[in-house]
Amino acid sequence: MTARYDGQAEWYDEYIGSNAGATIADLGDLLGAGEGLCLDLGCGTGLYLEAIRATGRTVVGLDRSGDQLRLARSRDGAPLLQGDATELPFAGATFDAVTALWISTDIGDFAGLLKEAARVLRPGGLLLFYGVHPCFNGPHIETRADEAVIIHPTYRIKGWHKSSPWWRKGGVRDRVGMSHVPLADLINAFIDAGLAIERVYEPQPERRPIPFVLAVRAFRRD
Repeated sequence: MTARYDGQAEWYDEYIGSNAGATIADLGDLLGAGEGLCLDLGCGTGLYLEAIRATGRTVVGLDRSGDQLRLARSRDGAPLLQGDATELPFAGATFDAVTALWISTDIGDFAGLLKEAARVLRPGGLLLFYGVHPCFNGPHIETRADEAVIIHPTYRIKGWHKSSPWWRKGGVRDRVGMSHVPLADLINAFIDAGLAIERVYEPQPERRPIPFVLAVRAFRRD
């Protein structure tokens, strides 16, 4: 099956890359200093690999899209693998940390992804989720020019949305669609995967008065 981002790599890298600095700035604080192996799930074109490495960790990237990985290989020397995040090609307890950055909207089985992430984490290992805030950023959200948002009653329609009348034409969601994981489902996916949530964040308040991003630090239970 063709990955959704195949054929979009150059466009995506330019489109997202111009806004990647805010995420990169947050990663150091949210991950904290560490060591050992870190798996970056859905690494895409490799925009965040160096920021993860800067925390002291040895980073390994995985993505479904070979087209995205082609650009990642030209950007970074990290080991990169093509694969399905819900069927990881690693033995259990391989990684000291896992990052899942901006991936919940691009995968149909977020709960399955977290279960696999927990499986490959060593006991006590860190998982950092950083991505779309499901309450204020999703297929049910219409953003106004003054940065206020209109929340449509489609919030509870979980799963894949191919289009929405208020999506920006030509944007990433208009091109590839969007998967929606309501807040309760997202939090319960951590619990069901055996991950203990340490802290929950709504980063970048100075940039957006209404939260656009949700971040979760969690650890694999012993």
